[in-house]
Amino acid sequence: MTKVKLLLLLLSVVWVFTASKVSYGAHHTAIIIDADNGNVLHEVDATQSWYPASLTKLMTLYMTFDALKAGRIQLYDRLMASSHAAQQPNSKLGLRRGESLTVEEAILALITRSANDASVVLAEHLGGTEQNFAASMTVKAHSLGMYNTNFMNATGLPHDLQVTTSRDMAILAWKAQRNFPEYYHYFSAHSFNYKGRQLRAINKFTANYPGAEGMKTGFTCGSGFNLIGAAHQNGRHLIGVVMGGMTSNERYQLMMQKMDASFANEFGDGPVKNINTMTTHSAGSPPYQLDCGGHASTNAVVRHNGSKHAARVKHFNRARTSSKSVRNGSRKSIHSASAKNKSRNKSIHLAKTSSRYPVKSKSSSRVRSTIKGTSPNRTYRKASSAPKSHTRIASKS
Repeated sequence: MTKVKLLLLLLSVVWVFTASKVSYGAHHTAIIIDADNGNVLHEVDATQSWYPASLTKLMTLYMTFDALKAGRIQLYDRLMASSHAAQQPNSKLGLRRGESLTVEEAILALITRSANDASVVLAEHLGGTEQNFAASMTVKAHSLGMYNTNFMNATGLPHDLQVTTSRDMAILAWKAQRNFPEYYHYFSAHSFNYKGRQLRAINKFTANYPGAEGMKTGFTCGSGFNLIGAAHQNGRHLIGVVMGGMTSNERYQLMMQKMDASFANEFGDGPVKNINTMTTHSAGSPPYQLDCGGHASTNAVVRHNGSKHAARVKHFNRARTSSKSVRNGSRKSIHSASAKNKSRNKSIHLAKTSSRYPVKSKSSSRVRSTIKGTSPNRTYRKASSAPKSHTRIASKS
């Protein structure tokens, strides 16, 4: 009888360990596309649902560029920070209630510093409230073909219903590049001047990958370490998305390796697949990648605000599009986005990935060129496209 109990105990330990490995993701999702035609060069579970984290800010920027192009706002318009914006957690500029910044400063703050407060300032200026803006973000996403994406805020801060896929994020990056060439150069900013301080960008891919054009980082415990990158080499332009890195270094190493292999045509000569025609159903529920001291569930927030947000999305869909596919995509996205969070008690050891792309220390030299920004008497730093050697990110970035 004692042996049976011991056997059952051992089996229980094995089951708990296995369940933990399943609960906490040990894999990633990724996609690399040719930015000239949208052909998929490489993908790993690219339609698996995932938490976007601060990759969300790419949609906030897309909406901002759209408003600029339509003349609804100007680069030098000053935006006022509300109490809600000032109360955003890191990463942020540290805006206080009533403090202002220009649209251009907000754009650069999102790209270089992943500033949550600046993101909310833009959202409230364009949408009245962050919730209204998030509803319009979702509608815009579906109109672009991002049918498995749903936004609940403008920052990417954790929310159970805020989900996307690598494929959807690649579409967003691709459309931002193609639809707003006049603003695309902001993504390569290596730093920007704010209140007399030179704030350095946190994106190591932009700083260190040969031909990098920039894009966006993201991190929450749920998502793991995310990255969107764009680069050009030998006349070719590629866009990549990696979501679910177990460490900050790992996401950069994965992106650089996948970019290298794609530029070198190392992923085989299989049938050509285009991102616009990829299957988008069965996104499933997003995994929860990392245990960062316990998972604070947002289910209470979802229960309180979910129905209101769904109503706003439905309202915007009726007002702004009559496309049946978009409406179906909206309902499918919101339905498939529901995820049950579980309490986490077992911490995991973060994977250490060896690579020929070591991350540079802060003291390492970098090749840069200073270019004039669009605002008078202001400059920002842009990463040079000259080849450079390959290489801690603020919270929620």
